Amino acid sequence: RELQIKMAQGAKPGEGGQLPGFKVDPEIARVRHTTPGVTLISPPPHHDIYSIEDIKQLIFDLKNVNPAANISVKLVSEAGVGTVAAGVAKAGADKVLVSGHDGGTGASPLSSIHFTGGPWELGLAETQQTLMLNNLRSRIRLQADGQMKTGRDVIIAALLGAEEFGFATAPLVVCGCVMTRKCNENKCPVGIATQNPELRKRFAGEPDHVVNFFTMVAEEVREYMALLGFRRMDDLVGHSDMLEVDGAIEFWKARHLDFSAVFGRIGGGARRCTESQPFDLSGVMDDKLIERALPALSNRDAVVIEMPVRNVNRAVGTMLSGEMVRRCGGAGLPDDTIVCRFKGAAGQSFGAFGAPGLTLRLEGEANDYLGKGLSGARIIVVPPPDAGFDPSENTICGNVLLYGATSGEAYIYGRVGERFAIRNSGACAVVEGTGDHACEYMTGGRVVVLGKTGINFAAGMSGGIAYVYDPEGSFDGRCNLEMVDLDMLTDAADIKELRAMIQKHFDYTGSKKAEYILGHWEESLALFVQVFPTEYRRVLGRMSKEDEAAEREGVIDG
Repeated sequence: RELQIKMAQGAKPGEGGQLPGFKVDPEIARVRHTTPGVTLISPPPHHDIYSIEDIKQLIFDLKNVNPAANISVKLVSEAGVGTVAAGVAKAGADKVLVSGHDGGTGASPLSSIHFTGGPWELGLAETQQTLMLNNLRSRIRLQADGQMKTGRDVIIAALLGAEEFGFATAPLVVCGCVMTRKCNENKCPVGIATQNPELRKRFAGEPDHVVNFFTMVAEEVREYMALLGFRRMDDLVGHSDMLEVDGAIEFWKARHLDFSAVFGRIGGGARRCTESQPFDLSGVMDDKLIERALPALSNRDAVVIEMPVRNVNRAVGTMLSGEMVRRCGGAGLPDDTIVCRFKGAAGQSFGAFGAPGLTLRLEGEANDYLGKGLSGARIIVVPPPDAGFDPSENTICGNVLLYGATSGEAYIYGRVGERFAIRNSGACAVVEGTGDHACEYMTGGRVVVLGKTGINFAAGMSGGIAYVYDPEGSFDGRCNLEMVDLDMLTDAADIKELRAMIQKHFDYTGSKKAEYILGHWEESLALFVQVFPTEYRRVLGRMSKEDEAAEREGVIDG
């Protein structure tokens, strides 16, 4: 019932995570929609978030797909976090988490652990005061974490304004963690942070141990509340006037520190969340789509819906997809059970989180984030039939398309903007040209580009395969070759797959370029470049002996 947008981690703000391939076992691969043995790289930033307005859009998308969920946004304790938290509150989040620098796993870089982030106490105090100054505190719950261990920590956090408290390191220690900091090496000696079945046999933790720990924390909290004269936690929240500096500290660096700004109570109004976050979803286009799709949702009868669309209609198909999953499960409905045909300019996040059985056809153009988190739906975008331009030379969709897609298909008769198919882990797509950074951090799926790409193609790409039509022979200068190989197509299965995808693209869009390539297949095939991640090739068992020998030599030389 709670979804969290993790903007950063307290122990390593500004850095992404990396799960080595040897830790990606079949279970992790299933959950993360990828291939066992393939390294998973989480990018440092969210590529669909560069402003508070972008956070607001993502919150809107999540509220559409799951209206009952609370949305939390995780921020790092640092100077200025209060301003960001105020923007998050205005964007419609239900909760904001201030994360301190002391937490995190042993896999965090030492440079980050030692030199980035700040104590949760400072960030929490700033956030509480900023929200109160802007009369926003009453509509958002404040969370805090970062190496909390005792009831005293909980009391201090509550007095500074927190209503919810995160524990991670302490429960791990209760389960047996001995802090060897080998989480990233798959060699945890007590069997906690490892996928090695032999090491996991050493795990001695019990649920009762964790229950006992939190029971004792709660008892300590109750004792402190009694000493302070409070009966309820709600009465405790925000009473920073109950905190004072320990006068017995004689260390010369700490003796003259002024904590009045931290302990001060600024602004009036509520000190804690007393009302629900106002977030109105009434009037979204999906209300009408769900109404017209009831025969499919109730009886699995095929329906076709035709409607105009404008750029004020955001996240079209998202709420419908959420309803499909709630009623029919994650498998959705049979292919093309619900077909929606639109004409016009679609707003942001068209088809976001689209579920299986849903087909969205747009005759016009689309803004950013089309197909974000695509989960089995099919999206088709074509220009109007009377368009006076060559679609293959003009941009028809915006930036960050198919971001985080796990399955489904997309056929776009035209060029698209930057960061296409970033972190795609299972969707298949055909487009006629891309901007910069396409297929970045991709871990699965298939992408066909029937035209020019921008620079930095396939940066961080560890899985999946891309096919790029390169008649000019200049693609290698625009591709990031750090983790991928560029090959000619020789494997019969790959050739068959590529032709089938181009054929589908032609069938769905009527693309002239696809028609030409299919009509001149033999000569066109020689102009395609296959982008194949090295690690993915090894996992699939398709690495040649020469490649393996070269890689071993590189490892030895390194």
